[in-house]
Amino acid sequence: MTSAQSLADGAVGIALLLLETGNRAAAYEALRDATADGVSIADGSSLFYGAPALAFVLATTDHPELAKARAVTADGTATVTRRRLDAAHRRIDRHQQPHYAEYDLIRGLTGLGVVLRRLGDHDLLRQVLDYLVRLTEPRGELPGWWCWNGPERRQPPPPGGHANFGMAHGITGPLALLALALLDGITVAGHTTAINRISRWLDAWQQHTDGTIWWPQTITITDLRGGTPAQRTPLRPSWCYGTPGIARAQQLAAQALHDTTRQRLVETAFTTCVTDPGQLRRLTDRSLCHGTAGLFATARRVASNALTLIPLAAVEDLHRQTTPTPNEPEGLLDGKAGADLVTAATTPWDACLLLT
Repeated sequence: MTSAQSLADGAVGIALLLLETGNRAAAYEALRDATADGVSIADGSSLFYGAPALAFVLATTDHPELAKARAVTADGTATVTRRRLDAAHRRIDRHQQPHYAEYDLIRGLTGLGVVLRRLGDHDLLRQVLDYLVRLTEPRGELPGWWCWNGPERRQPPPPGGHANFGMAHGITGPLALLALALLDGITVAGHTTAINRISRWLDAWQQHTDGTIWWPQTITITDLRGGTPAQRTPLRPSWCYGTPGIARAQQLAAQALHDTTRQRLVETAFTTCVTDPGQLRRLTDRSLCHGTAGLFATARRVASNALTLIPLAAVEDLHRQTTPTPNEPEGLLDGKAGADLVTAATTPWDACLLLT
């Protein structure tokens, strides 16, 4: 894979920052370079790589020199999505468990749905939503999204697989997309049923420790059958796996279903997270994915819709006071572009994080 076509850590993510901060000439040059040799629609194409990544960013500009690239990347996104949907439905028909890359935000169909929503391709987005509804159908004692693989790529999966709760790789990504589509008025059969299935699952695994409300990052079959996660306390309060992203997805679901009781509860969970010094100390960089930028981006969206007071200024101060690491990369998810973008942009670029 060439990093030129990566939204996560390459030129496409940097171009997004340049567009958002008004440096359009440099952004157009980066995008032209990224598309000069065609765009990828290979199996690894996703919201964060290849044609869909480029389509997401190009949707923000009407520059005439990029019109062909916009059309090509939109067509490429549709091609990738249809191919991935066919494979996912075949997998379900075979009664097999998924890998989270089938459905997640970073590499899967949820991320492709984000791009389709941005492009306004509602017909194909509805097909993604139909798939997500099907994904939530239970299979015996397990939810339909229970993965055969483990959460760590470099480690063998736990016996029996796992369920992932995170916004980046887990079921709260599909929950957020289902909720946002419903708020947009884009609906499919079984839409609210799917949202309620995921919400009930999150209710069942809600944890309370020392005045904080949180959810585990993952659970195994042993955890499921014992009714208790091996994770005993909240971990890093990151966008990707932690309470902030999980709470935002549930806040969106609560809004979509007009459930003020759930909304107040998850806003309380978010607040107990960002006012807990022990959790905040676990953030060691200023990145979007794992660090203070992701927390601030999430806090800003939670606060914009909140029924309760969210300590937004304190979260912003935390991010601004966090110094770059000596080896901070340039990219969007883990580096300088994302850390700078969160304080500079005014448009809904954070749709790529499923925050809006």
